[in-house]
Amino acid sequence: MLQVLVPLVILANGLAAGVLMGTQLGGWPLLQSLPAEEYVHAHAFFATRYDPFMPVCLIVTVLGDVTLALVADAAGTRPLFLAATVLALATITISLLKNVPVNKWVRALDPDDLPADFAGRDPRPAWGRWNRTRTALSVLALLANCLALGLSL
Repeated sequence: MLQVLVPLVILANGLAAGVLMGTQLGGWPLLQSLPAEEYVHAHAFFATRYDPFMPVCLIVTVLGDVTLALVADAAGTRPLFLAATVLALATITISLLKNVPVNKWVRALDPDDLPADFAGRDPRPAWGRWNRTRTALSVLALLANCLALGLSL
C-alpha cells in the first residue's frame, strides 16, 4: 500500500503546491497590475480554471497523509506525515474561508459595471496575502512529505 500511496500523496501535494507557486510567480503579479475592470475579467477567468483541480489535489493530500501517519513504520515519518496533514488542512481552510469567497464575489461582478465603491473594496491586497500564506503552507507540506519519503527509502 505504501508503494502506491506515498507517490500519490507526493504527486497530489506537488501539483497543488506547484499551481499555487505558479500563481504567486505569474498570475498574481499580473492580476495585481491590472486596472480594476481588467482585473475582474482576468480573475474570473483564472478562478474557474482551478476548480475542482486544486480541491481534489489538497483533499487527496490530506487523506493520504492521514493514512500514511497511521500506517507509517519508518522511523521519524509519522510526525512528518502528521505535519503535512496539518499544513495541507491549513491550506484548505484558508482557501475556503479567505480566497474562495473573494473568487465568488469577483466572478459575480460585471467588469463593465463595477460597484462605485470598488476601489475601497478591491480584494487584491487581502487575497494576495492569503494566497502567499496558503502557497507557503502547501510548499511546507510538500517538504514534509518529501522528507518522510526520504526517511522511508
